[in-house]
Amino acid sequence: MKRKSVISAENISIGYPRTKSNTENSLYDNLSFELFPGELVCLLGSNGAGKSTLLRSISNSQPVVYGDIFLDGKIVKSYTEKDLSKIIGLVLTDKTSVGGLTVRELVELGRYPYTGFWGKLSKDDQKIIDQVINDVGITHKANSYIAELSDGERQKAMIAKVLAQECPIILLDEPTAFLDIKSNIEIMNLLRVLAHEKEKTILMSTHNIDLALLLADRLWLLSPHIGLESGVTEDIVLSGKLDGFFKSENIQFNKDTGSFIPRFKGRIKASINTNSDLYYHWTKNFLERNDVSVTDSEEEVSFDVEIVSPSSIHVKTNTDYHHFSDYSQFASWLRKKSN
Repeated sequence: MKRKSVISAENISIGYPRTKSNTENSLYDNLSFELFPGELVCLLGSNGAGKSTLLRSISNSQPVVYGDIFLDGKIVKSYTEKDLSKIIGLVLTDKTSVGGLTVRELVELGRYPYTGFWGKLSKDDQKIIDQVINDVGITHKANSYIAELSDGERQKAMIAKVLAQECPIILLDEPTAFLDIKSNIEIMNLLRVLAHEKEKTILMSTHNIDLALLLADRLWLLSPHIGLESGVTEDIVLSGKLDGFFKSENIQFNKDTGSFIPRFKGRIKASINTNSDLYYHWTKNFLERNDVSVTDSEEEVSFDVEIVSPSSIHVKTNTDYHHFSDYSQFASWLRKKSN
């Protein structure tokens, strides 16, 4: 049975509005997509690929060049701004001037679509505010000023504000940009939990491909040479669609590790013999970084590496045999061999 999407589009064009010369600048034509409830979707693409333009188009912050985007079967641009603010929440990367507000005051702004011009909060509004601040894990910062928060805490406060809008759909433009790895993981995992436990539809752009592959239910790949490709994360990875996503001879996608890595061009070849996948991975990483290509074939190699443990590394060449008690000694030997 086909699932019902909450947002959909077919063969639309996105870009920039008409200029003074009465021309339109279309970034992409014939884009089609669907968003479903209860899913975290990660939008991937290089800088300048048009990720922000696509997010703004979906939220109706920027008009499409051609076609229509549908929200619950109704054209997005036909919604009033107030009605749309109850359905779609938008979190941008840009830092807004809210440093003089406390976390609670910022989150209270999320109730504006329901409180009207005077902004008077009811007991129910207060309960919702308390709940969303707790949901994002910053109750202890509720009375702190935004200017006093770390970047990660600030992003959690912005997400809480959107949650206070009680929007079933949340769009985020690189919410983890400039965050440290701890905050990065916390924010993305929080979004995954919100999607799965609160049945939110969450679409976020990100450059953190490793985490996207771990946490996203679906991926959207956006690039000038392929347009928009979308699908369940594992379908995208195993179909090979990520292999040529970044058009560069120096970058390759490793399906085993789920990451983009440099394409190494080793001057010499070596083989690795070990019973441990962990030791194999990190020894291969070590050798390739030192310009040695690793091969599992029967072709002739410059040396064989047997790794019993990180303190027991054996290297055999055609003429001699070496034992190293750590990778530092191994590296010194490789440098001498290269010279």
